[in-house]
Amino acid sequence: MERSDEANHADASTSTARLLAGKDALRAHLTLIAGLALCAAAFWIELGRAEGGNELSWAYVFEWPLLGVFGVYMWWNVLDPQRRVRAKAKKKTTTLAPEFHGMLSAWEQHQRELLAQQNGNELHARKETDSTS
Repeated sequence: MERSDEANHADASTSTARLLAGKDALRAHLTLIAGLALCAAAFWIELGRAEGGNELSWAYVFEWPLLGVFGVYMWWNVLDPQRRVRAKAKKKTTTLAPEFHGMLSAWEQHQRELLAQQNGNELHARKETDSTS
């Protein structure tokens, strides 16, 4: 598959991507708000308990904000599930500078020669083992 075919394929996949909207998006927003409120409340409760002498609560003091950050990450992915696909497609569209095309062609030719030489050596080795059998 050529680069232009890959780019066209990526464009086709992103044009059919469905962004979350309407009632579904509202539910996702409300769920995020409720989850962040829960994480904030749990953080303050655990901070109070940790300062009161409960050493295990220190782990939760750091866990609840991390859980909130993870919730925001997942919320973002739910709202726009094709974001990563578009980002990968954008990275693949890089082009080679014109002054390096000759070097690329020479390297590709060298790789073909090495592969042909390797295949020739394997064929030669098989013929030798067949003739000695």
